[in-house]
Amino acid sequence: MVLTKEYRICMPITVDEYRVGQLYMIARHSLEQSGDGEGVEVVENKECEDAEHGKGQFTEKRIHLSSRLPYWVQAIIPKIFYVTEKAWNYYPYTITEYTCSFIPRFHIEIKTRYENNNGCAENCLNLMPEQLAERIVDHIDIAYDDLSPKHYKEEEDPRFFQSKKTHRGPLIEGWRANYTPVMCSYKLVNASFEVFGLQTKVEDFIHSCIREVLLLGHRQAFAWIDEWIGMSLEDVREYEAKLQSQTNSLLVNNSTQSNQVGAGDPADSGGSTPLKSGSATPETPKTPKSPAKRGYFSWF
Repeated sequence: MVLTKEYRICMPITVDEYRVGQLYMIARHSLEQSGDGEGVEVVENKECEDAEHGKGQFTEKRIHLSSRLPYWVQAIIPKIFYVTEKAWNYYPYTITEYTCSFIPRFHIEIKTRYENNNGCAENCLNLMPEQLAERIVDHIDIAYDDLSPKHYKEEEDPRFFQSKKTHRGPLIEGWRANYTPVMCSYKLVNASFEVFGLQTKVEDFIHSCIREVLLLGHRQAFAWIDEWIGMSLEDVREYEAKLQSQTNSLLVNNSTQSNQVGAGDPADSGGSTPLKSGSATPETPKTPKSPAKRGYFSWF
């Protein structure tokens, strides 16, 4: 049986605001993850249309992982190893799928709907009775759920952060019950790894990773609110395109330089290679100065 969970993540913003904040956060997060020949490669980003959901945006990304794996795994897998992310964004409804270039039986599907409430809708994704019986509901509190110490930053902690532009925050315990504004991301996640003897353990592990990424990403989206709150949808699409170009260039340039330095040496696969003079990613007011790879997926 495929393990199915419905994550509900509340935010102290509106659904309309989150549309911009989500795009900003994903673009910036992808740039932070990219470097040393690893990270997020944007393959396609175009408009799409669906008979039920109307017009939307389709994106395809390759999330390159090879050197993040143990050395013994690197020895048996192809050097070109990546996870493919395909996303159909019909905001406020989205579908995201993940498949793996090396493990064909690995599959994650995420269906998301955003609503202006505090997570109280019991079936906003219109699940069938049998799906409702199988799902596990998990409420994520961006302020008070435990975050891995390696991901923690005090300036991104909603318990202490206050927006200078909106004056929202800090978030006190129990904030979801009475905070205004408040919205919720409802995410139905099906994680499948159909390998006999490993399925249950691996699917549990996948969900633990997903929960951590969702917690981190939504904390950051709120903590970065002063950087995106004044953007229009057109502004954030322009910003997204700019950072996607930087991300792809960074991935390709560093991959080329790593191959020149010492291709095929496992001891060097996780190291960093200095950029040539003049090839560093150009800084903008909204480009992070010190990329720090802390996660891989952008299923927010």
